[in-house]
Amino acid sequence: MKDDQTGTSKHETPMLDELEGGKWPSFVTGLKRLRDEGTDSNRAIMNDLLGQLEHSYEEKLGFWKGGAISVLGYGGGVIPRFSEVASKFPASKEFHTLRVMPPAGYHYTTDLLRSMADIWEEHGSGLIAFHGQSGDIMFQGCASDKVQPAFDALNELGFDLGGAGPALRTAMSCVGHARCEQSCYDEVRAHR
Repeated sequence: MKDDQTGTSKHETPMLDELEGGKWPSFVTGLKRLRDEGTDSNRAIMNDLLGQLEHSYEEKLGFWKGGAISVLGYGGGVIPRFSEVASKFPASKEFHTLRVMPPAGYHYTTDLLRSMADIWEEHGSGLIAFHGQSGDIMFQGCASDKVQPAFDALNELGFDLGGAGPALRTAMSCVGHARCEQSCYDEVRAHR
């Protein structure tokens, strides 16, 4: 099956397709949407990511290995992922994750969310998770040479890396009186 815009072959994913059945949302549907509707570079990354994931399901093995990657002045905040089957899936051979500290109380404006999405479409795969198990914003799928520029752009918005590796873990703040009975302050007003 060919991608109409890029002319590349889409990987067949029969095992992943099974995960789209049923009444619950599927992460596979989201990955396919990025492959089918993302920017040209994102399409290639997500296509090969889906191919590698299907290959992992077939072989019953994970094909990611760690390593070392960071931004200047930081020892953590980036989760390195290098593909062990990069020759088969070259567009996703490096799929690093930037853990970014969320704003206090998880308060976002739509303009801020759009800016973050634009940055990640430019520098990464377009795949963002709000919020990972650490509470961080997870910017997933970045090549090694794009990690520093992506961080610099996010830092310009006022964000810093969260915890990953042997560094201090992400500090959390109360979500405010709307959802926390221990709140002693009007956090919502403070963040406007």
